[in-house]
Amino acid sequence: MIKKIYFQLIFFSFLFSMEAFSAESGGMPQLNPEFWISQIFWLTLTFGILYLVLSKLILPKISANLESRKSQILENIEAAEKQREDSETKLKDYEEIISKSRLDAKTIFNQAREKALKDINAKREVLDKQIDDEIIKAEQEIKILRENAPDKINKIAIETSSELVQKLIGAEINNSSISAIVDDLSRRNGDKYYGN
Repeated sequence: MIKKIYFQLIFFSFLFSMEAFSAESGGMPQLNPEFWISQIFWLTLTFGILYLVLSKLILPKISANLESRKSQILENIEAAEKQREDSETKLKDYEEIISKSRLDAKTIFNQAREKALKDINAKREVLDKQIDDEIIKAEQEIKILRENAPDKINKIAIETSSELVQKLIGAEINNSSISAIVDDLSRRNGDKYYGN
């Protein structure tokens, strides 16, 4: 491969020297050796000025513009990252607030439920006690009425019987005999009604 490159270099240098010779004889001034020094001077001067203009005027502006854009992009990236972190923090705070609110609502609901159940149980106990008191009172009144009822009934029966007999016969009968009959009847009927 090195031989191939070597032969190519020899071929191109021979071809260049042939073209330079033919150009010198044919009238191409840029290949004429006597104009080469002036061409090198102007080439160096032109590219030197072009280099100075590019390096001192144009390239610093382009470089400053690129740096400005780079710094702006970095600032935008930092701002976006900061906003992302802030939004994540706010999202976490929001989720914590929601979970805390749910726990608080559940606690309040449980407390209200327990309080309502206690109130219901307390009112039920009071109501049961009142009902029991009323039942006891009614039973006592019934007992008193049962105890006093035969005497009152006997008294009314004696008075009524006495008045009826007096109206039927026209004469007064001894209340003691009527009382004995009424007592006997009330004992017989009392066994039926009162279970005595």
